[in-house]
Amino acid sequence: MSTTPADTSPLAVSTYAIVARRLLPLLGLCYFLSYLDRTNVAVAALTMNEDIGISAAAFGLGAGLFFIGYFVFEVPSNLIMYRVGARIWMARIMITWGIVAGAQALAVGETSFYAIRVLLGIAEAGFFPGMILYLTFWFPADSRARAVGWFMAAVPLSTAIGAPLGGLLLKLDGAWGLAGWQWLFVVEAVPTVIIGVLLLAWLPDKPADVDWLTPEQKGWLHDRLALEHSESGGGHLTAWRSLAHPRVLALSLIYFAIVFGLYGIGFWLPTIVKESLGIEDNLDVTLLSALPYVVGAIAIVVVGRLVDRVGRPGRITAAAMAIGGLALAGTAFASTEPWVGYAGLFVCAVGVMASFPGFWRLPTAFLTGAAAAAGIAVVNAIGNLAGFAGPYWVGFLTEELGAAKWGLVSIGLVMVAGSVAVLALSRERAVVTPAGRH
Repeated sequence: MSTTPADTSPLAVSTYAIVARRLLPLLGLCYFLSYLDRTNVAVAALTMNEDIGISAAAFGLGAGLFFIGYFVFEVPSNLIMYRVGARIWMARIMITWGIVAGAQALAVGETSFYAIRVLLGIAEAGFFPGMILYLTFWFPADSRARAVGWFMAAVPLSTAIGAPLGGLLLKLDGAWGLAGWQWLFVVEAVPTVIIGVLLLAWLPDKPADVDWLTPEQKGWLHDRLALEHSESGGGHLTAWRSLAHPRVLALSLIYFAIVFGLYGIGFWLPTIVKESLGIEDNLDVTLLSALPYVVGAIAIVVVGRLVDRVGRPGRITAAAMAIGGLALAGTAFASTEPWVGYAGLFVCAVGVMASFPGFWRLPTAFLTGAAAAAGIAVVNAIGNLAGFAGPYWVGFLTEELGAAKWGLVSIGLVMVAGSVAVLALSRERAVVTPAGRH
C-alpha cells in the first residue's frame, strides 16, 4: 500500500470533486444497468419458471451459468480494455450485453434459458473489473474507496429500484401477446443499449483527454498517480505473473465469499420472501425484497468514506463480512418467526454491501498497469464463480431438504470464513492509513 500521506490541499480537493462529479454518476448508471440486467431474472422467476417449465434447481443452475462465460472471458476482456481504452470497449460491452439481456425473453425451456445466460455472461465479461481499473486512472488511493462506494451503490439501488419495477412489469402479462416476465427482460434491456451507444461520446479514456480539468489539476493528478505507482511494490509484476500471484489468489477466494453471499441472497430473496412470509402479490414481494438494498446503498457509501478517512480496509471489510454472514446463518433458527428470518436477510444484505469499498482498496494497492488489468480481472472472475455456485447451491438444498434456509446458512458460514481470511491477509501485509499510520 502506498505510504503517501493524504493530500488535503485545495488543488487536490477541487480535482477530486470535479472528477467525481463528472464520472461517478455516469459509471454508477452503467453499473446500475449491468446489475439490473444480470439479476432481474430473480424477479422474472416468480412467473417465468412455471411458464417455461423449469424447476428450482434448473433455475438456480441457469441463473448461475451466467458466470461461466463471464469467468472465461474476464481477463482477456480487461486486457483488451487496457490496450484500446475504456470508451470503445465499455461501449461494446454494454451494447452487446443489452441485446443479449433482452433476448432472455425468448427462453422457452431449460436449454434455451441456459444458453442465453451463458451468452449474457460472455457479453458482459470485463465490465466490472474494467470499471475498477478505470477508477485507478482517475482517483488516487486515498480517495478510491469513496469512489468505489459511490460507484458500487448502484448494486443495492438496482435491486431497490429494479425489484419493484420488475413487479410492475410482471403486471403487463398478456399485453401484445407477451408474458409479464418477457416484458421485464425487454424493457430493462433497452436503456443499456442506448447508454452503450452514448458512451462513445461521453466516456473519456484518461485525464489528458478532457477539457474540464485545468492544466494544474491534470498535472497534480498525473504526478500523484505516478508517485503511487512507484511506491506500490507491484510495478515489477507483468500481466501474466499477476495471474498466479499468491496475494491475487488469496483476494480471489475472499471475494468469492463476498459474492457467494451477494448472489445467494440476490437470486433467491424474492422467492424466500414470497414463500416464508406467505405474501401473494408479486409487487409486495418485490418491495420487501428491495428494502434491504435501500439501506445497503447508504452503507456502501458511508463505509467507503470511512475507509478513506481511517484506513484499515481489511479490518473494515472483515467486520462487514462477519456481521452479514452471522446474520444470514442465524436465519435458520427463526423458522417459527418468518419476520425475524427476514431481518436476518436484511442485515446480511447490508453486510455484503458494506464489504465492497474496503475490499477493492486491497488489490489496487499493489497492482498497477497491465498487471492491474489482469489481476483485478482474476479476482473478479474467480470471485464471481460464486455467482454460479451460490444460486445453484441454494436451489439444490432447497429441493433436497425442502427449505432454502440451510443453503443460506452455508453461505453465511462461507462469509464468516472469508472475514477470517481478510484479517489474516491484513496481518501479513499491514495496510497503511491515509495519514501514514500502521
